[in-house]
Amino acid sequence: MAGREAHHVNAEDPAAGAGDAGQQEELTFPDLPRMELDQLLGQLIERAQEVMGTQERLRGLLRASQAIIGDLTLPTVLSRIVEAARELVGARYAALGVIAAHGGLAEFVHSGMPPEDVARIGHLPQGKGLLGALIDDPRPIRLRRISDDVRSSGFPSGHPPMTTFLGVPIRVRDEIFGNLYLSESRNGEFSAEDEELVTALAATAGVAIENARLYEDSRTRGEWLRASAAITRRMLSSDTSHSGQALRFIAECCRDIAQADLVSVVLPTGDGEHLRMEVVVGAGADQLQGREVPVQGSLVGQVFASGRPLRVDTADERPGLEFFASRVLDIGPVLVVPLAGSNQVNGVISSARLSGRPGFTSEDLDMAAGFANQASISIELAEARAEQQRAAMLDERDRIAADLHDHVIQRLFAAGLSLQSVAASLGPGRSTDRVVGTIRDLDDTIKQIRTTIFQLHRSGGATPAGLRSRLLDVVADLTEVLGFEPALRFSGLLEDTVGDDVAEDLTAVLREALTNVARHARARSAEIDIIAGADRLTLDVRDDGVGIGSSTRRSGLANLRHRAERHGGILTLDSREPCGTHLCWSIPNS
Repeated sequence: MAGREAHHVNAEDPAAGAGDAGQQEELTFPDLPRMELDQLLGQLIERAQEVMGTQERLRGLLRASQAIIGDLTLPTVLSRIVEAARELVGARYAALGVIAAHGGLAEFVHSGMPPEDVARIGHLPQGKGLLGALIDDPRPIRLRRISDDVRSSGFPSGHPPMTTFLGVPIRVRDEIFGNLYLSESRNGEFSAEDEELVTALAATAGVAIENARLYEDSRTRGEWLRASAAITRRMLSSDTSHSGQALRFIAECCRDIAQADLVSVVLPTGDGEHLRMEVVVGAGADQLQGREVPVQGSLVGQVFASGRPLRVDTADERPGLEFFASRVLDIGPVLVVPLAGSNQVNGVISSARLSGRPGFTSEDLDMAAGFANQASISIELAEARAEQQRAAMLDERDRIAADLHDHVIQRLFAAGLSLQSVAASLGPGRSTDRVVGTIRDLDDTIKQIRTTIFQLHRSGGATPAGLRSRLLDVVADLTEVLGFEPALRFSGLLEDTVGDDVAEDLTAVLREALTNVARHARARSAEIDIIAGADRLTLDVRDDGVGIGSSTRRSGLANLRHRAERHGGILTLDSREPCGTHLCWSIPNS
């Protein structure tokens, strides 16, 4: 109105109008349109800034998405997701919780919290309270104050204060993989736009996680296949001589590929009611090596009996089934697969991770079971080939023994008879003595060949239970202690003429005599003759050591003398020339 009055000319006052006509009329502009224009300009600038801000946040979302998909290693992908989400919405703290198969959190990747705070808190969250609410109901949660939500259960001692909260689930196809947790927005609180951005990032994260899983499965499957091929090559190679080495190689492959903390190969014992931990590698191996586990009431026993692989996320997940290592280590996820052969289960491989580590997946179970089956078949093939080689070796030994008996001994015996005829025709003299000495040497050679024939028959097949076998076992047991293999010769029919009580004493005397040689004589060789004559049984032990020595050594022979005297026999101990000792233990042969 004021503007209109300033421009109005009074029609009833011509003078006034005429008087002002000669003067320049003063013009003024209204204030209201200018104010409206300023407001419009301000709103335009504000909208432009919002558009620029939104554009920048979209660029941030693109950068975050690129960072997430830039790697195929799952641990790295999870870490990048957490960092990208924290930077995208300006949060002080961020974390990603991987949901376990049985509920709760199997893994917790976090960012923004100082290491000293992490150490002070101790264990990481297990998926309770507000974190558990997002697991139970996988829909976004946005809070101005965490304490206002009835589902919040507070924080553990030493935990830094947190007020604002934003949680968004991560889906991999139709599966809830985990949740993104964000806290302490630098803008005061998380907005609806923040929720939309993090939800979009979570969708990209799901794709990246699936790709990383596929890559990891492909890489792991390739490692299992390479390990299976290596097992087959090793088991079928010509230098494989000990099954324990192959079992250890299998266990080490499982530990490395499955990323396990403890791996054991468990084989059945003779009673059929227990399993023995034949090979153990990893944490606690020294305490578990050789331990026996009952088939009934154990995880490995169930797999051994059923032949079906088993996967659990905690060692106590199956009530009534105990995992053997739980008393030694804090065991978490466990993978147990059978060593399934062609007709039976030959054993069990168990792989375990310590508590707090991620659980094994179904793909891990399938690949480990396939590897175990291949390894078991390779072991069976190697054993079959070794058995074939042993059979061929036994045939060859039988042939050699037959040739020695049928040809060599008969020729030596014929030569000895011929020499006896020559000696009888020569009469007394040096030539006759030499011929007689040669006959004795031939007789000793025949005795040694007969002992060798017996050893050839004995070493390849089932161990005979006779006296000869027991005496040969004594020599074999003490060969390593002596540092050399004594020469052993038999003469006469031991099996038919020696009773059980005499055989027991004879075996004990031979063991004691060779033990004394090993302890005191410092000998380089020894000869043993066991002669079962018509009226006496004699054991001669001769060495080339330092001799009889002091009386202290003689006192150790009292037991041998007692064993001779109770059968009406004698024990003599003499020095040999130029060095050594001759022990003779002789009793009547009834």
